[in-house]
Amino acid sequence: MPGKKKKVVKKPSAIVNRRARFDYALDDELTVGISLTGPEVRSARDGHIQLKGSYVQLRGSELWLQGASFSIKLNQRGEPGARTIDDAPRKLLAHRKQIDALAASKAQGNTIVPLRLLTTGRYIKLVIAVGKGKKKYDKRETLKRRDQQREANRAIKSM
Repeated sequence: MPGKKKKVVKKPSAIVNRRARFDYALDDELTVGISLTGPEVRSARDGHIQLKGSYVQLRGSELWLQGASFSIKLNQRGEPGARTIDDAPRKLLAHRKQIDALAASKAQGNTIVPLRLLTTGRYIKLVIAVGKGKKKYDKRETLKRRDQQREANRAIKSM
C-alpha cells in the first residue's frame, strides 16, 4: 500500500515543571544527571512524567529526586497500554562541589526544585534550581503582571 503514511508522533524534548516558576523565586540553574532504569527511560522519552510537586532532597551527601511521578508501561499480555505510576525517589548525579553548594544554600532555608527534564540527547538530564518559596501576595502580583503583559500584547497586536 504505497498511499498510506504513518502518523508521526512528536515526542517532547523536555518535560517542564511550570508550577515551579510560579511557586518559587528561582536563582541560577544547574543541570544534573539522573539514575533511571530501562522502563523509566522509556517513559521519560515518551513524555509520561509529572514533575509538579516534586523537590530535591539531600540525604547524606547525595541528591535525591522526590515526588516525581513516572508512568511506566507494563509489558502484560492482553492489556495494551497498561501503565503503573511509580513515584519512588531517584538518585541525581552531580559533582561534589555542586552538591556542597546546594547543601549550603539549603541550610539557608532555600528549596531545591526541578525545572525541566531534558530528553533530547543520549543522556537524560534534570535541570534544578535553588528557590525561595513565594508568599501569597507575591503570587498574586505575578498573576497581575502576567495579565497586564497579555493585555499590552493584545493592544499592540490589534493596532
